[in-house]
Amino acid sequence: MPKNQVIAQLIRNACAERGWGPTDLARAAGQAESGDSGRVERQYARRWLTGERTPAYWWPYLAQVLDLDVHAIDVPDTQPPTGAGPDTVASALELGRSDVDRRNFVTASSGYVLAALGLPDPDNITRRTKNPPAGAVHVGKGEVAAVQRMVISLGDSAAELGGGHARHLAVRYLTDDVAPWLNGSYTEATGRALFAAASQLMHLAGWMAQDEGSTPELRGLAQGYYAHAFRLAAEAGDPELSATALRGLAVQCVDLGFKAEAVQLGEACVEHGKNLDNARAIAYYEATLATAAAQDDDRHLATKHLAASETAIGRPAAATPGDSWAAHYSPGRWAHESGMILSRLGDLPAAEEHLHLALEIHGLDRRRTRAIVHADLAGVRLRRGNLDGALASWSTFIDCADGIRSVKVQAALHDMRVRLRRFAGVSEAQQLRQTAARLLT
Repeated sequence: MPKNQVIAQLIRNACAERGWGPTDLARAAGQAESGDSGRVERQYARRWLTGERTPAYWWPYLAQVLDLDVHAIDVPDTQPPTGAGPDTVASALELGRSDVDRRNFVTASSGYVLAALGLPDPDNITRRTKNPPAGAVHVGKGEVAAVQRMVISLGDSAAELGGGHARHLAVRYLTDDVAPWLNGSYTEATGRALFAAASQLMHLAGWMAQDEGSTPELRGLAQGYYAHAFRLAAEAGDPELSATALRGLAVQCVDLGFKAEAVQLGEACVEHGKNLDNARAIAYYEATLATAAAQDDDRHLATKHLAASETAIGRPAAATPGDSWAAHYSPGRWAHESGMILSRLGDLPAAEEHLHLALEIHGLDRRRTRAIVHADLAGVRLRRGNLDGALASWSTFIDCADGIRSVKVQAALHDMRVRLRRFAGVSEAQQLRQTAARLLT
């Protein structure tokens, strides 16, 4: 690939992460070079993006504003095919190292999530198996199994205690232990299994960052980890992991209020998983699209895909579940998600029924999950005028919430305090508010 196209690809990817177009790029470059945002014309920035011109003089300033390697201008002409973007492994490890070193953060954007859909490089693993780096470590089934085992162990801890618990361990494991294996010597079959396992680890890091807090930095990290999980899974040829990573991006878009993007990602999630022989995975992805549609106030689309998810969750589970979170989408988790979709659509009796069902079905044994379901049930009960029932649910929620490091639990505590403020004459309500204040601090 000609050098100008390599540089153009780097610039396009970095701009997509920020949701920038040529005008934004021109203003940022001018500001960095001279403090004059009008210094660069839009047409010049457009030529950098299309590869018509290589920004020789301007490159140091573009590298500065886009957080790119200033030495990338010296890259050789032997690069991945046009459209593949930067090497997925190198990009994923750089994201992890930036997280460890607390540098180069970007905030979540609607432009980045849609750009992520076209980034995977299908020939990445083949190239790596043919040309391993000098001195690369040999990687086999044992290393792949180690990554899978660590994902389970760290995931179990996070599911119980919240994403803020031990997230740094997951990221350190990626950058210190898994990095040499990804850059190692392996067969194509082992490479695909390793990429799939690394995708799970990246997905876990994304979920942990999303659940840890709502700062712009954590949101940007979560989005980046999810996008790289998708790229690794797609390059491994694993549709279940690919769909599950897209599901993570879709749910984050729902949380951030990117309604149209959430629906589009939900549709992509369903499309990637449509041929899987795993009813629970199908239910998982259909419910994701229903959630996004409900958030977008599209009752018809939400109802259609909620019904499809209900049909799928009623089928027998796969005898040999897959390796993604979708394989563990239990009827209890489905009942919880369905209850919140119905609540959003205004069907409060059905919402309460589904939330009750979620608590009664085995499979919601994680303390973090049970806490969130009780908080959601309390909110629905209060909206239905059942204060006593809401107080009972919030009391159980408080018992479950103590010690959990999760932004969702923190948000539920804050929501409860606000909603109970108007019940100043109810002693139990005020006691719950006081306990919530203690947990929030």
